[in-house]
Amino acid sequence: MNSLVTSSVAAPLRMGMVAGEASGDLLASLLLQGMSQQGASVQAWGIGGEKMQQQAFQALWPSERLAVHGYSWEVFKRVAGLLRIRRTLGDQLLAVKPDVFVGVDAPDFNLGLEKRLRAGGVPTAHFVCPSIWAWRPERVETIRSAVDHVLCLFPFEPALLQNHGIAASFVGHPLANAIALHTDTQAARVALGLPLEAPVVALLPGSRSKEIDYLLPRFLLAAKALLAQHPTLQLILPSVAAQVPRVERLLQIHGMQAQVRLLAGQSHFALQACDTTLIASGTATLEAALFKKPMVISYAMHPISAMLMRRKQLQPWVGLPNILLREMAVPELLQDAATPEALAQSTHEWLQASLSRNAQWQALQEKLLGLHQSLQANTAEISAHAIQNLVAR
Repeated sequence: MNSLVTSSVAAPLRMGMVAGEASGDLLASLLLQGMSQQGASVQAWGIGGEKMQQQAFQALWPSERLAVHGYSWEVFKRVAGLLRIRRTLGDQLLAVKPDVFVGVDAPDFNLGLEKRLRAGGVPTAHFVCPSIWAWRPERVETIRSAVDHVLCLFPFEPALLQNHGIAASFVGHPLANAIALHTDTQAARVALGLPLEAPVVALLPGSRSKEIDYLLPRFLLAAKALLAQHPTLQLILPSVAAQVPRVERLLQIHGMQAQVRLLAGQSHFALQACDTTLIASGTATLEAALFKKPMVISYAMHPISAMLMRRKQLQPWVGLPNILLREMAVPELLQDAATPEALAQSTHEWLQASLSRNAQWQALQEKLLGLHQSLQANTAEISAHAIQNLVAR
């Protein structure tokens, strides 16, 4: 009787997974949640974070182990350790042959692992299309050799991949669901203790040390110029905990401790509360767009690094809102163009537009609302369905 019961129960789907950083942990947890909601029994293990573990994921290593930044000797030692982890995990996965492997973002780690597993007969999926549309287009060959299916966050990516013979699905961007189509600026100001009627500019110079070193001094000099034009201006600067000492030091150097309110994290509150933002290029610009905020996008790095990046750049834009809208909807001031004077002038213009709700501001609102709607989808359900189809092939 026991044998009859056992044979009638479907074996769980065995899934290897690797997710790096908080964003990958969230995406992977949504996939696992979607599998559960569809009634699938799943055994998942590999590298992941807390949100994945809340979905019964077995983390052999924490996702934080994949975080590597910079070019120091310590970083090179970390890379050697990561290569050992990748080799060990690959050996384990090939020994048990899971039904599918899903690498979530972290392409430098995952694509090599996916290529090895696929060659060993394990179906592979990659969650988050590498930005081959922005730079490093040669990576498409690596994707084609390593991945059976790509789960994409942006709606234009599946067609691009399919043109290169790579199967792909648009699953929506989780931020587009996490941030409401219409948010309450006044409520965010109350939560942060900001004056309701004063103009507010959010400064977001990035979360990495080099970004802060290159951008924050320019942002602070621009902020001084803005204060001269708008004496009641409120300046807010959200910072991750690890960077607070660095930010505080720069605020002190520029004599801006009293003028800039430093927030512990709370970047979404800052974007919701502000009239406009001076912001580093990156995912934060997409968050600003989803909050429907005018922005001035900036970036600066070592001149040699900037030259190498320009050679590989495929788009005339670097900011995600402009890339997705296919136009220079908001200004981009990069490298030598990112002078404090230019940053202050562009931010002043958008601040004036925001305060007056003029035609320029209204046109941007319509564009950003359309962008937001285009990114919304049931990520958990669609990604889970795509993986189940891949396994059933």
